[in-house]
Amino acid sequence: MSTTAPQTPQAPGLQALEERLQDDFITLGWPAKAWIPATSHQGQAVHDVLIIGAGQAGLALHVALGQVGIRPVLLDRAPQDFEGPWATTARMETLRSPKELTGPAMGIPSLSFRAWFIAQFGNAAWAALDKIPRLQWMDYLRWYRRVTGADVRNNHAVLAVRPQASGIVEVDVQAQGSTTTWYTRRLVVATGRDGLGGAQLPAFLQGVPPQFWAHSSDAMDYAQLAGQHVGVVGAGASAMDSAATALENGAASVDLLVRRTDLPRINKSKGSGTPGLTHGQYLLPDEWKWRIRHYINAQQVPPPQGSTLRVSRHANAHFNLGCAVQRVEPVQDKLHVHTTQGVFVLDFLIVSTGFAIDWRLRPEFADIAPHVRLWGQRFTPEAGQEDAELSASPDLGPLFEFQGDLPGLQHIHCFCYPAALSHGTVSGDIPAISDGARKLAQGLAALFYQADIAQHFAQLQRYAEPELEGHEWQPADSSARIRQLQS
Repeated sequence: MSTTAPQTPQAPGLQALEERLQDDFITLGWPAKAWIPATSHQGQAVHDVLIIGAGQAGLALHVALGQVGIRPVLLDRAPQDFEGPWATTARMETLRSPKELTGPAMGIPSLSFRAWFIAQFGNAAWAALDKIPRLQWMDYLRWYRRVTGADVRNNHAVLAVRPQASGIVEVDVQAQGSTTTWYTRRLVVATGRDGLGGAQLPAFLQGVPPQFWAHSSDAMDYAQLAGQHVGVVGAGASAMDSAATALENGAASVDLLVRRTDLPRINKSKGSGTPGLTHGQYLLPDEWKWRIRHYINAQQVPPPQGSTLRVSRHANAHFNLGCAVQRVEPVQDKLHVHTTQGVFVLDFLIVSTGFAIDWRLRPEFADIAPHVRLWGQRFTPEAGQEDAELSASPDLGPLFEFQGDLPGLQHIHCFCYPAALSHGTVSGDIPAISDGARKLAQGLAALFYQADIAQHFAQLQRYAEPELEGHEWQPADSSARIRQLQS
């Protein structure tokens, strides 16, 4: 089946969808009326919610907050239309999620990818579509941002975050060559898969000059690999996407160096996607939270079939299984990659070794990093269940808030991948992103109301809009009425 859409979209269809969407917004009362008292600090307005990141998580949260009368501002260091990885560092042909998943639609059918796609290309094209093309998903998110009116500030880089005991979070933001301090009552970190760290680099790369290698998440022009012998370490989805991209750009050969003796076949994380886990992960005992996430990590997620076939259809692609990399050394203009199967002489090496929670890679969080409580401080797994990723995960409160010994730290909320152990995969992945956004938005509304309860009660006391004006009835003469009934 086709994985791409027709090339001639029907613009009037999209216009009709947008008109329907606006009517849906009116029907649903979206955005809800603002109700939080305005606050200021040192003569400067204090935002109710600032969101770091304007990818699909940040956009979904923007809509969810609008449903409860809160309008956030989203800060993203990327230029407009290039938020997230889809049009920059991601290299898959299609998304890995089934096309039927509603993603960030927030329960609004006309805001879904399906509605957007059918409005332009029709029902027959939808039926023929297998998986959603990656760049088309980015186009959908661009449309989503526009029709929901998200207040996104592009080219705004967060340099520092300092929570205060007063409940205000100071955020240093660099934009247009200058740095200013913003103030917010709640800060949400919606920075994606590598939200509290970055690329995980294996020890064998230490001392290897950077011109010889790249991580699969790096921004890189793969055309430079034309005619070169390339190695790819790993066998996950990103490894396959990088290998295929190198081959499609004319690499002389690509050797996948795979530590395992076989590729995983079953996506265990897909098997865990039930509403019970989506809504119940936080309520599970620690032992079960750890057991589920560790099991999925240990089993590993297989690369998608389409991504694997994208590589294997090239005769110059080689799957080297049971081939663990031991050390790498540059020799003149080549790399000698020593493995358990022997030495590979290569021109370039791509490591697809995932991401690590590593606060050192996020200098903007330097002020809070030493104070955030981690799962490694909360829970000690049984022997054989050790897991570095889970131990490094932040121990979050019921509304994704960081916990620790720094006053005001709980006013910062982790709505990105490292929240998975505490809350499940509801803060970044497509399947349950609406559920996570709704949970956080409703919780923030409750926190604001609790914090401002005295003001809301005073407003309740001042409320004086009459429902009745006094002319709607006439008082009866009760004595006469009683005598009438007795006679």
